[in-house]
Amino acid sequence: MEQSKPYRFEMSFEEKDLLFYDIRQAPFAVYGLYDAANQPVFRRLPEDVAAATSENVSELALDTAGGRVRFSTDSPYVVIKAVMPKVCRFDHMPLTGTTGMDLYVDSDGGSHYHQTLRPSLDVTDGYELLLRFENEKMRSLTLNLPPYNHLDALYIGVHKTARVEKGRPYRNAKPLVYYGSSITQGACASRPGLSYENIIARRYNLDYVNLGFSGSGKAELPLVDYMASMDMLAFVSDYDYNASDAAYLGETHYRMYEIIRAAHPDIPYVMVSAPKDRPFDTFIDRRDVVIDSYRRACEQGDKNVYYIDGEGMFRGPDADSCTVDGTHPNDLGMMKMADSIGKVLERALRYTDLGGETNE
Repeated sequence: MEQSKPYRFEMSFEEKDLLFYDIRQAPFAVYGLYDAANQPVFRRLPEDVAAATSENVSELALDTAGGRVRFSTDSPYVVIKAVMPKVCRFDHMPLTGTTGMDLYVDSDGGSHYHQTLRPSLDVTDGYELLLRFENEKMRSLTLNLPPYNHLDALYIGVHKTARVEKGRPYRNAKPLVYYGSSITQGACASRPGLSYENIIARRYNLDYVNLGFSGSGKAELPLVDYMASMDMLAFVSDYDYNASDAAYLGETHYRMYEIIRAAHPDIPYVMVSAPKDRPFDTFIDRRDVVIDSYRRACEQGDKNVYYIDGEGMFRGPDADSCTVDGTHPNDLGMMKMADSIGKVLERALRYTDLGGETNE
């Protein structure tokens, strides 16, 4: 990877001794996005695969859900300069959740929240924000990118005398791959680091790829074939919500399992039914399809396939407090999803080449 060269931009901050670096270049490492160093804008899928899948996926593939930047610096502050073609706004999700970013400090003890980058309410095409630290010392950092916004370019600024070095590596070079709906994409966590995938990534220090497509996770063959070609540690199927009905889910759910399992005969394969904060009769038939896929896989001798019942994810005294609208999980719901899916992945990966102790 090409070594990043410093840039200077005119800024409104008091700090004038700033040098900016393009995150596409070393020592910065971009995770969760497709070929970030060579694409003109950030994306989650190759352009041809996205276009062959659907018009909606072609658009949503430009959202940076699951994208992360890792690096280390001893600067007393970092400045984020984000260039965006437009800004996403929803009536059920805060701007910090769609368009914001958040920063974590990584150490041997885990990855811990530092601060959120909060765009102003009138933001239209990106933003420039500064985050301070208490002192000047070398820190390893993870910056989580916006789940529901395109990002044309991203620069990170530090003090001109500061060192900028590689961030902490993940425990395994192979990522977890999550496929699913708007929930998978990140709706409706209040900030990117609280999506269930990011929670799992921090707990176990594991890389991942987020292939959640809001309203558009339908297991189309071009996308399924692409996912089968990916080098991955485990696969999580979570698109129940986006199937138009049980019949469509029945046509596509086990087919996707067969295609991905043929390419990856040994990885953990996790099937998740739609998470719900109360029983919905309309989802019973679709849940039965997911259960049937799981049973068929087991009957075929698959010893590394797992089923998670979405109706049980939010169970407990706070079950009615886990969503913003009866469908999309809030931060509490995301945490409960991370608990359910993370525990299954931890058990499944115990017998793979994961190695090392977990960072819970």
